[in-house]
Parts: sequence; C-alpha cells; structure tokens
Amino acid sequence: MTDTAFSPTLLSGKRILITGGGTGLGRGVARYLVEHGAEVHLWGRRAAVLAEAAAEASASRPGSVFHHTVDVRDYENVDATVGRIWSEHGPLTGVLNNAAANFIAQTKDLSPRAFQAITSTVMNGSFHTTHAVGKRWIAEGLPGSVLSTLTTWVWTGSAYVVPSAMAKAAVHSMTMSLAVEWAKYGIRVNALAPGPIPTDYAWEMLNPTDKSSVGATQADQIPAGRTGTIEELANLTMFLLSDACDYLTGQTIAMDGGQMLAGPGTFAGLSNLTDADWAQIRDSSKAASESSKAERTV
Repeated sequence: MTDTAFSPTLLSGKRILITGGGTGLGRGVARYLVEHGAEVHLWGRRAAVLAEAAAEASASRPGSVFHHTVDVRDYENVDATVGRIWSEHGPLTGVLNNAAANFIAQTKDLSPRAFQAITSTVMNGSFHTTHAVGKRWIAEGLPGSVLSTLTTWVWTGSAYVVPSAMAKAAVHSMTMSLAVEWAKYGIRVNALAPGPIPTDYAWEMLNPTDKSSVGATQADQIPAGRTGTIEELANLTMFLLSDACDYLTGQTIAMDGGQMLAGPGTFAGLSNLTDADWAQIRDSSKAASESSKAERTV
C-alpha cells in the first residue's frame, strides 16, 4: 500500500461506481479506493480495457473490483446496469462521474456529431448515472455521495474546447442544484476540478502537436511549477467519498496548483496557431482516436 494520510479502512463498506473507469483518471484513482477498503465498479465501453483496469486496481485485494460494459449516453443501459449492481452486489454508496470525451479544435470546424459526442458523454452521461443511482437511494432511504470530475473551465470557459466547457459547466450546475434538492435525503453532491494530470489518451488529444502544448496543459504556467498526480487526486476523492465530511455538499473544488488564480488555465494561447497547425492537429487527433478504436477490437 502506498503512503497515505488515511486509515486503510477509510472506505470499508463502501461500494463505489466509477464511470470512464477503464482509462485515465478513473482507472488511476480506482486502486486507491480499493487499498482503503472499497468495493469498486468500473464502467466503460471497451470490455478488454475494463478487464485490464479491474485486474490492476484489485491487485492488493483480489475480487474487490467489478467491471461492466456501459455506454453512459444510453439511459436504459445505465439504469439496467445500476439495477443489476443493486441486486447482485448491493446498493452503491458512492458515484464518481468520470466518463468524458474531449479534443481541441476550432469551434467553427466542429460538426454536430462531434459536438454531440462530447456533450452527450459528459453532460447526459453524468445526469443519467446520477439519476439512476440517486432515485434508488431516495426510494430506499439510503444516504449517498455523488462526485463529478470537472475542470476550472466551469468558471472561466475555454476557447477551443467549447463542447467540453459547456458540458462540464452543466454538470457544475447539476452539482449545485441537486445538492440543495437532495440534502434532505442525506445525499451529498460535489465535484472536483483538477488541473493538468497527465494520462495517456486524454493527453494525446489535448497535446496533438508541440505547438498545442502552449495551452492549459503547460506545466510552466502553473504556479506550483508542475502538473498534478493521480495520488493527489485520489486523496481528495477518498475524503469526499468517505463519511468524514457529511456537511460538505454543492461544492466544486479546484485542485490545480494555483493555475486558475494565476491566469485561467484555458487554451486561449492557441489563438496564434495557423491553419496549417490546425490541420496537423486534426490529423494527430484523428490518428489517436483511430488507435483507441482499434484497441477496442483487441
């Protein structure tokens, strides 16, 4: 077990769902939840990737991680899978809305399909999952905790990632709204807005060329002088999913090394790119996306 400020039993008895759990931040955080006693359920659209993530996350406690192939954009798929978890494993105690899609692009070049691919995953997917779990908590008189992964763009907006900024702002609004509506049921609703934390596929999509690194992922523009780590994100995630802060709800907490306060951590710096640069970015993003699709067939 890694060094930690928390008791190894902090999350004992917790059953936590992570959407987008096969890759990136969700996959990275999962093992920390397991190491602190939680049973974890990973959702994603690629069965092989999910199986690998589950095996990795449960290394310290075999049998503590389960995975389900779910498209969070499809409410019936979400609701049915939540029902199966309830009947086969027991009620969830926490949800981490982590499924996301994003890439940098000039908004004028976005197709309706590209816009929908991002917004339906982030906004619709977060609502579908929160609703499917929350209505069961309310019906059964159970407390619960919802946590969503956002960005500081919910406060500042960001050029060149407009669909993501719009969708995450919607989840930020959902967080504040449901916190008030569901507080009487003992359900807390919060969100995290981490600064840059490098992960494989997402990093490729947001840094498809050397020139694109002048955007929000640039470490030397962060007052702390570095990007964040999965362990730091996991520590805050565990605290918010535990019983240690029952009075905290409706908050989106920035953890970005001071980036937003020093100057919005957005992609505004990409305004100097040329049409040729954007063509290269489109080609690189397409190649990364095709590579990801190919992995799904393995």
